[in-house]
Amino acid sequence: MAARSTARKRTTTRKKSTGRKKTGTRKKTTTRKKATGTRKKTTARKKSTGRKKTTGARKKSTGRKKSASKRKYSRGASENVREELHEFKRGKLRSGPGGKGGKVKSRKQAIAIGLSEARASGKKVPSRKGSRKKKS
Repeated sequence: MAARSTARKRTTTRKKSTGRKKTGTRKKTTTRKKATGTRKKTTARKKSTGRKKTTGARKKSTGRKKSASKRKYSRGASENVREELHEFKRGKLRSGPGGKGGKVKSRKQAIAIGLSEARASGKKVPSRKGSRKKKS
């Protein structure tokens, strides 16, 4: 015959946590070892000043940065984006054709909708990146 184990399984019940940790009243004490005279002395390093000296004279920039390139997005396109963000902040912006989709919940999506509408109306907006191009 097979021998049966006489050990009982213990079932323990855990108390549900209230979400707060209990703080102990005892202070933790740390002990340090005393330094012995066997340690090597470190050599002193030269402190750097933080900035590297430049050899050539530089022009001081005043005001806005001047760029040689033209605007990538037209002012009308940025106006479209501004309007869409305004609707998004008020919770009225919806996705899909004719605004029949779900409520837009991300700022990025609101910007994408604004740029998409600007493209559709023929304003100057760079074409979409990547493989997710819209078929017309």
